[in-house]
Amino acid sequence: QVQLVESGGGLVQAGGSLRLSCAASGRSFSSYVMGWFRQAPGKEREFVAAISWGGGIPYYADSVKGRFTISGDNAKNTVYLQMNGLKPEDTAVYYCAADRQPYRVIHTSRREYDYWGQGTQVTVSS
Repeated sequence: QVQLVESGGGLVQAGGSLRLSCAASGRSFSSYVMGWFRQAPGKEREFVAAISWGGGIPYYADSVKGRFTISGDNAKNTVYLQMNGLKPEDTAVYYCAADRQPYRVIHTSRREYDYWGQGTQVTVSS
């Protein structure tokens, strides 16, 4: 059974940084694309960033490009989201997700992802 566990959320002032972690377990993730999504109160869950576990160019939502960086540590089965220059509009619950497919195609639709973590809250104060 696949499990994704996020950590690293918290409260930070605008302009600050946080690093989210997603620990994956349950199987080999070499054929997966790993993504981060976020959901603010009253809004739809939206794509943030994704990367193919086996390597490849990461992809970012325009709203976070240049501020957030997604990366993975194969040895630890962990995916990270480094968030710099945080803004109040980044406040949301952040979810890690895994898309099981061998083609390394990055999808931005949440419907393409097969497994989800429980989420971690990120709050950015102004």
